[in-house]
Amino acid sequence: MKHGTISVDTENIFPVIKKWLYSDKDIFLRELVSNGCDAVTKFKKLVAMGNAKADENEEYSIEVILDKEDKTIKVIDNGLGMTESEVIDYIASVAFSGAEEFVKKYQEDENEDNKIIGHFGLGFYSAFMVSERVDINTLSFEDGAKSVFWTCDGSTEYEISDGTKTSRGTEVILHIADDSKEFLEKEALSAILQKYCAFFPIPIYFYEKGEERGDMINDTDPLWLRKPADCKEEEYNEFYKKVFPDFNDPLFYIHLNVEYPFNLKGILYFPKLGHEFQPSEGQIKLFNNQVFVADNVKEIIPEFLLLLKGVIDCPDLPLNVSRSFLQNDGYAAKVSAHITKKVADKLTSLYNTQRESFESYWDDIAPFVKYGCLKDPKFYDKIKDIIIYKTTEDKYETLPEYLEKAKENGHENEVYYASDALQQAQYIEMFKRQGTEVVIMPMMIDNAFIAYMESQNEGVKFKRIDSALASSLKDGDAGDEKLVEAFKEAIGDEKLKIETSLLKSDDVPAVLLIGEDSRRLRDMALVYGSIGMSPDMFPSDVTLTLNLSNPLIKKLSENLENKDICNTLCKQIYDIARLTQSPLDTESLSAFLKRSADIMNIALGADANE
Repeated sequence: MKHGTISVDTENIFPVIKKWLYSDKDIFLRELVSNGCDAVTKFKKLVAMGNAKADENEEYSIEVILDKEDKTIKVIDNGLGMTESEVIDYIASVAFSGAEEFVKKYQEDENEDNKIIGHFGLGFYSAFMVSERVDINTLSFEDGAKSVFWTCDGSTEYEISDGTKTSRGTEVILHIADDSKEFLEKEALSAILQKYCAFFPIPIYFYEKGEERGDMINDTDPLWLRKPADCKEEEYNEFYKKVFPDFNDPLFYIHLNVEYPFNLKGILYFPKLGHEFQPSEGQIKLFNNQVFVADNVKEIIPEFLLLLKGVIDCPDLPLNVSRSFLQNDGYAAKVSAHITKKVADKLTSLYNTQRESFESYWDDIAPFVKYGCLKDPKFYDKIKDIIIYKTTEDKYETLPEYLEKAKENGHENEVYYASDALQQAQYIEMFKRQGTEVVIMPMMIDNAFIAYMESQNEGVKFKRIDSALASSLKDGDAGDEKLVEAFKEAIGDEKLKIETSLLKSDDVPAVLLIGEDSRRLRDMALVYGSIGMSPDMFPSDVTLTLNLSNPLIKKLSENLENKDICNTLCKQIYDIARLTQSPLDTESLSAFLKRSADIMNIALGADANE
């Protein structure tokens, strides 16, 4: 048996590292500033351990300096610096991580607040994505150390010589390439720093050569790292508006502060969503030791929570080599499950202790709650008892509360709902007169949510108020075959079912009923039309119910011999019923308006044909 060593050709791998290690070109600044943070953190650790000395009032910081004239960007830290041998080990040796070496050497306490960011030793090479040459000028904290200068043009060759730095720390100089001149604009660099470094643990100063240093640009003690008891309501709102482009205060928030079984901190905000999903999804920023990683990382943020806004900081996240994505493992799944649990606990607590406030939030949070139930059965199990429904009486009731009232009115296990309170007002009024509450469910997601609720509550049936007449709305059965035939002849739609009935409300001449099951299928086809489903694939189940209690219908039934007037009224009554479902098409609307004028002429005793 023979053994060997895998050989890596640096001539081939170096261009890959430079150009394709990171998905976003602007990430080079995050990596270099992170390296500076690590250098400062390491030095502070050494000082605390008594292995290094620092001035008592020394300010630790990182400076980013833009020089448009020289086409350079400098990243300067006053951390522990490097010796010549360390430059060769950490910079000239690809993937030799200084952070890993430091941790092993000094056995960093895993519970230490100041964690080191770097792990893979590759971040420095992101500088070559935008640079034609990179220089390093560094001076180690060690007694008697000499300044070291290192330079490389992006090839596998480098030069190393005596440096000119006189103070401890490292200065990285990027000579920006012609194809990356956009990074020589101050606004562009400022935006990158705000995107990735707004909450770095070490003060950062950014300015252009010739300007004064000014104020630090980052918040080293973000709100999510503080204990909830130490945070005020106005601080939560201020932080929300600072991080997210929203002028409104959030509805409420959840402050996550977990130390076991994993380290997880963050704040999730519930924004005002409204009655439908917003055109853009929410935004949950994922951080690792205060370093921004990415927005809306689905491996750790449950999909339905992506409607929210917030920040999550988990130092133990299994990041991939570029620190842009998570390794897909069981740890991320556990964190995700814990976040779901905390959200469910918060909602339950609000319902149990502040139900009035919970109800005031419901119209805004309902989309995310319903979506969460559909996506995660465990989430549904945790919050199923606090799902509420808004009724036409402007009340909010749980399903058991609604069903209890329905049973008293003779509708056991039946939930009547309206999808459009304005368009279906005629039906709502009929139900209201009989003392039957109607639930308002106007969202696109409600079609799927209703089906899910029926599957989770055996025997319960949701019925849209225009799908069937409740027994309490009828005042007995009656038939009038001649009237039905007259309507069939006038309307001329063979697919349309026509029936007569006695309704308790005599001011409604006719109602149009659509079968619940067929309507759901057609609605679903409209939602999923992009994947080949069409409403025409499903048969329409529509019934026109003529109300024999209505004076107009009674009189029409007694005067069927006048064909012209009969046809006009039949069509008009049918179109009025159609308007309770949807607007008429252009042709039908034109005919409806002309017919309306004809009927007014008839009412005035004039000849409709004049």
